[in-house]
Amino acid sequence: MTAVSTPQGALSHLKVLDLSRILAGPWAGQLLADLGAETFKVERPGTGDDTRAWGPPFVKDAEGEALDAAYFLCANRNKKSLAIDFTRPEGQVLIRALAAECDVLIENFKVGGLAAYGLDYESLREANSGLIYCSITGFGQTGPYAARPGYDFLIQGMGGLMSITGPAAGEPGAGPQKVGVAVTDVMTGLYATVGVLAALAHRERTGEGQHIDVALLDVQVAALANQAANYLVGGIAPGRMGNAHPNIVPYQDFPTADGHMIVAVGNDAQFVRLCTELGASQIALDARFAANRDRIAHREALASELSRYTAARSSAHWIAALEAAGVPCGPINTIDQVFDDPQVRSRGMRFDLPHRGGTVPLVANPLRFSASPVRYHTAPPELGAHTRDVLGSVLGVSLQQMDALTRAHVIPIE
Repeated sequence: MTAVSTPQGALSHLKVLDLSRILAGPWAGQLLADLGAETFKVERPGTGDDTRAWGPPFVKDAEGEALDAAYFLCANRNKKSLAIDFTRPEGQVLIRALAAECDVLIENFKVGGLAAYGLDYESLREANSGLIYCSITGFGQTGPYAARPGYDFLIQGMGGLMSITGPAAGEPGAGPQKVGVAVTDVMTGLYATVGVLAALAHRERTGEGQHIDVALLDVQVAALANQAANYLVGGIAPGRMGNAHPNIVPYQDFPTADGHMIVAVGNDAQFVRLCTELGASQIALDARFAANRDRIAHREALASELSRYTAARSSAHWIAALEAAGVPCGPINTIDQVFDDPQVRSRGMRFDLPHRGGTVPLVANPLRFSASPVRYHTAPPELGAHTRDVLGSVLGVSLQQMDALTRAHVIPIE
């Protein structure tokens, strides 16, 4: 799929100043940019966002020269890159001027880190009372851990996710495991985006901006969802169960003749159909497995019984048969298989944008709008590629002033 021109996005009337780096903040900035907001990503001259160097793999130019890491590409499309050194007074003036022109500011510096430069919320709201200022940190703006740095892996551990992820005690490979994606960062970016949109709605009614405090640890605790509720209601801390589900049985992977498949039974009728299709109708008649409550009490015995049948035929055989019978099931795909899946291909989840290397492959935004579709207009930008253009068009900085800023090492040479 190649990106095509579409109508303006729902947020095309907004400007976003993205001072964040790594993943959580940039993820929020990219989502707002996908929805149409003009998004200015401010980076350190010379090095830029840390993730530009988090490779291999790297995207390459036409001559095969390594450019930016694939990691950077995942969270920075549709943005304009400004290389500004705001540790220098002249750079701080530029950021304050940009903040005065923007609707939203996203930052993920340590608590109080931007106050030293006069770029904290209280300072910037003086010139822009309607500014939505979103701070993303590991632990929030308050509390005994507020000053600590926070990273996804650390928060997955502290927030309980690793205590329920991985094989159960006594099984091969048992022990705490992180999720294979920085899921806390991604969820934090999504929560931050929801917060920004809510604050914008509030501003529409009142004219008031506000400060949004989003913490990775808070997000991870909130995202424990049913597992947190299980503990709060039942009083027992959940543990690791491998691929099994704490509240539904059978809802796990099962062995097949050539690998494994997932079976996700959600009700008693589906369970009966599963047993019938496996040629094991007697299992559905066993009182130990009559209802979900009973199946939870005897989950090990049931899994053992079902496995004897699933192991007899291939994954493809069972998936086709169970899908036809209305039993939720599916394969365990590798990532290359994901992008070759006909449903994923049909939904256009991989697309390409022009880039210095020719084109660059990206993963699509999953939102589908009927009236204001997501737009893909620019690939993740080269460091500082839009500095002079934005300073000129948004702030009215002259060429002579830009040359002076270059000599002062505030912005890079064009």
